[in-house]
Amino acid sequence: MIDHAHDLASVHEATERLLTAVAVLETASVTEPSRLPGWTRGHVLAHLARNADALVNVLEGRPMYTSHETRDADIERDAPRPLDVQLTDLRDSAARFQEAGAAPADWARTVELRGGVTDSASRVPFRRWIEVELHHVDLGIGHELEDLPEEFTQREIVFLTERFTGHPDVPPTHLTDGTRAWSTGRRETSAPEVTVAGPTSDLLGWLCGRRDGSGLTTVTGGPPPVLPPL
Repeated sequence: MIDHAHDLASVHEATERLLTAVAVLETASVTEPSRLPGWTRGHVLAHLARNADALVNVLEGRPMYTSHETRDADIERDAPRPLDVQLTDLRDSAARFQEAGAAPADWARTVELRGGVTDSASRVPFRRWIEVELHHVDLGIGHELEDLPEEFTQREIVFLTERFTGHPDVPPTHLTDGTRAWSTGRRETSAPEVTVAGPTSDLLGWLCGRRDGSGLTTVTGGPPPVLPPL
């Protein structure tokens, strides 16, 4: 059972960690490259702010973005802004998201996200939590996958293995951190299953495209399967 109120609180805590970390950066660092190809840190911060507003749209029954082109243009427009402007926008947009999340609502209803993806409204706060935590890492300012809350890491691994389950380009794959186990990929019983093992931070990094899997081991002796982009 998804507890959207718990996740909203977790989003708030993650956002405060992010704001605190960004506030001590040098102003010029906003224009420096992030860990995402082609994006500066300003792009990441702009995306986080616009994503908060986009998820407000989702919760209030409007299209998440008016178009893919508008989404990209808004990020490009906002990326070069000074650090203080980025911080204010990120803080204000986060507050708007929290306000929308606190409004009385039917959390069991189905909502539509980007690209026609649908989900339960109750999962929207967790989706925002994903954005804040992973993009904090993407900024490349000292916050690593190993620093993420354990609850988040475990839940995001489940979320991503579910996302790749049944994907035709992912072989049947078993994941384990030595204590817990997950399965993902195609459901073909005739195909050989690959077992990928390692710390949860490396499993998450591989699943979400932040690490190449070099910190993991497989029973086949080869590298972990190449996953399609999210």
